[in-house]
Amino acid sequence: MRVLLYTDGLGRGGAEISLGNLLAAAPDGLDLAVAGPGAEVVEWVAARRPGTPAHVVRPGAGSSLQLLRRVRPDVLHANLSVPWAGAGALAAAYATPGLRAVAVQQLPLRTTALPEWARTRALLARLDAHVAVGESSARRVEDFYALGRGSVRSVPNGVPDVELPARSPRERLVVGSLGRLDGQKAYDVLLRAAARVEGIEVEVVGEGNERERLEALAAELGLTGRVRLPGWSERSREALARFDVFCLPSRAEGFPLSIVEAMLAGLPVVATSVGGVPEAVLDGRTGLVVPRDDVDALAAALVRVRDDPGLRDALGKAGRARALAGLTADAMAAAYAEIWREVLARPRAPRLRVPRPKP
Repeated sequence: MRVLLYTDGLGRGGAEISLGNLLAAAPDGLDLAVAGPGAEVVEWVAARRPGTPAHVVRPGAGSSLQLLRRVRPDVLHANLSVPWAGAGALAAAYATPGLRAVAVQQLPLRTTALPEWARTRALLARLDAHVAVGESSARRVEDFYALGRGSVRSVPNGVPDVELPARSPRERLVVGSLGRLDGQKAYDVLLRAAARVEGIEVEVVGEGNERERLEALAAELGLTGRVRLPGWSERSREALARFDVFCLPSRAEGFPLSIVEAMLAGLPVVATSVGGVPEAVLDGRTGLVVPRDDVDALAAALVRVRDDPGLRDALGKAGRARALAGLTADAMAAAYAEIWREVLARPRAPRLRVPRPKP
């Protein structure tokens, strides 16, 4: 079975990291390759499985069609950072006889441009299998693009379990996060909540266009010395060993990898109820879930975990158990391999109807 993993990503974010995790954990016996317009991203993803061919292709259907005719995959697996991404690759797949097309929605957003919405719906309605990274995300994509209930199935993003250094006791509780410094991640809300909670420090490992604003806000709130923004690194996951609590205050998410990484590290999680977060973080069982943009609720949750070491320990252990049970890269890769086998075992989907998952 020849599978071409396609990404429109031009930078390394959660969608691209998830694709790399999939490639690294994919079962043996598959003929896999990676393609996309971003040379750095394509080569980085392909390097996750040594020997994997990497193909850099110009955006648009014409270049993608030439690549598909040359590589001759059985399945095109399009990893979409947003629903309207990958249009050229999907159109080329539909013009390639016998090729099956699978798309994965990493972030369920709705375009506000009517022509783009119509094009997106037309392409998504012709897939052989349509996947989102969580049940909530699947339902949102169905509704946003009028695809019909049950047309998008769920496969949560998974990450590999890795060994981290042991955490050592600290004078103050460290509330940490891994993520881009941008408005979607809402680290301004975390800083405002932290200003109301004594005895904690905040560390956010990431980079982005909100750095200066967050640094100014930290100074304005009197958090100088209690907030660290060390930037991004290839070894960012090791920072989890410095945290006592993981916090993701996002305003929007698909199924964030960083939360699963934190759960595998045995950290209690405090996060907002957006996207697929509540599917991983079970409120009161594997973490605490609060409304987005609610500084009071987030501050209260941080006080609760600060004051109750037993709760932190219980949430962390339960979170790790839940992640190991179904949120690993191996579980994700097995699910996608089954989908690829499924679409090849049945006739190619008619290109003028909404696909339905096999019961």
